[in-house]
Amino acid sequence: MKKGIISIVLLLVVGCSVFWATADKDMRGLVLSFPTDGNVLFWSTAQRDAGFRALDRVPALSDSRVIAAGDNVYPLPEGAPLDVGLDVDAYMDSQRAAALVIVQDGKVRLEKYGLDFGPEGRWTSFSVAKSFTSTLVGAAIKDGYIKSIDDMVSDYIPDLKGSAYDNVTIKQLLTMTSGVAWNEDYADPQSDVALFNSHKAEPGVDVTVSYMRQLKSEAEPGTKWVYKTGETNLIGVLASSAANKTLSEYLSEKVWKPFGMQQDATWLLGSTGHEIGGCCMQAATRDFARFGLFMMGGGIARGESVLPEGWIAEATTKQADIGVPGHGYGYQWWTLDDGAYIAQGIFGQGIFIDPARQLVIASNGNWPQATDRQGGDQAKQRLAFYRQVQAAIDREKQPE
Repeated sequence: MKKGIISIVLLLVVGCSVFWATADKDMRGLVLSFPTDGNVLFWSTAQRDAGFRALDRVPALSDSRVIAAGDNVYPLPEGAPLDVGLDVDAYMDSQRAAALVIVQDGKVRLEKYGLDFGPEGRWTSFSVAKSFTSTLVGAAIKDGYIKSIDDMVSDYIPDLKGSAYDNVTIKQLLTMTSGVAWNEDYADPQSDVALFNSHKAEPGVDVTVSYMRQLKSEAEPGTKWVYKTGETNLIGVLASSAANKTLSEYLSEKVWKPFGMQQDATWLLGSTGHEIGGCCMQAATRDFARFGLFMMGGGIARGESVLPEGWIAEATTKQADIGVPGHGYGYQWWTLDDGAYIAQGIFGQGIFIDPARQLVIASNGNWPQATDRQGGDQAKQRLAFYRQVQAAIDREKQPE
């Protein structure tokens, strides 16, 4: 028995040694600072620094599915360096930025990395994924899998029948105006956003559907905007079920391969196997920028329209009033009254798209807190940086 125990210990030591020898720096960093709490909202800064670049490589945290890239890569040629008019390194330090890629007129005008991250790595998206998920709804309408965004959600997710979502349309999910009560407080361990991913699903029911169908209404559908990550997860279940494909497969088929993303991406899965539609794609920052170009170019891939006519215009303009002057919410896109729109996620992830200036800014990072509501002013600084870049491009176009 003693010899057997010694043999097992030796095998474990050898196995760990092999892992350590073959693991890359990101994986070693995550192991060294591995969190005991599986909820990223309550990790330390060091744990997030390690984890955000490796979430899809730690099965203990979540399973993931590959979003396959194709053979033909959409080119991103280098353009003339952009004089933003400020110290970009200092800005990135203040943002704790891992990556910043600015593409204008189809050319890379500025590209920098931080936090020991680089162009070959994948960084998690958090709620940037919401804009990808809503785009797949558009694709599903174009493909005939969904008839209309005016259809009832429960027509596509029958397990929601009899719940507060009985009279909620797909459009009201997309615009987060369902009227269903929800708490998105990232600092509250008892909030819905902190609890729903760890919910134990009822037998035979998707975990998100199982959690969301127990919620209560607080307003008539279409009358009140409240940000709800859980509802984007429902959108993901709806789009996947309607198309009879996983979100990863569908995104690869409609965008990732035909548009020409350079690297495979991944998407984390919920406990019942659906991709987490409101969160957690892992991709190279340049490919996040390419998605901005896909949107700005009208949703065309390999010469074919992926989305219904008029979809992008509707999705990226104000459909719901969020109570902030000059800002609004579209179909899972944050909108600005000047025509720009943004995909953004907690802790500093974002894709800023300005069609008027043919401008895309993709950035990833690890802010000290999830949002400015928890303290700090990183989101305010980032918006000011977007405006600074817009002003720099405008200066270039002024006649001498």
